[in-house]
Amino acid sequence: MALSANGARGEVPLRVGSVDLVIAAEIGRLAAVSTALDCKSFGDLYQRLLGVEVAATIAGVQHLAVKGDGARAAAELSLSDFPACAKAFSMALSHHLKDAEGKAEADEEGAPATRTTSPSPGATG
Repeated sequence: MALSANGARGEVPLRVGSVDLVIAAEIGRLAAVSTALDCKSFGDLYQRLLGVEVAATIAGVQHLAVKGDGARAAAELSLSDFPACAKAFSMALSHHLKDAEGKAEADEEGAPATRTTSPSPGATG
């Protein structure tokens, strides 16, 4: 039975072996994966997860699971599961990266105009 995933939160369903999971790229979970892999940067973490490095895939399955038994899924992981893991990791990370890009653009659009010249003496009151 597949678990329900909340796409608005960036949750992504993933089946590993006989185990149904829901994963999410939450900051604490990403930190756990990063620590387990001794990543030096977010770029390193991102590349290792999407490149389906074996250790990264195992850590991702274990630590990114918000529903289901991540430890059991990691124990059942086989090479045939790697394409599904890569796709799920990509979708989970992309959800938040696209969201961050949209927020940055909205912040720029809503920012007040900045003054580039000094005000005239009469304008300072």
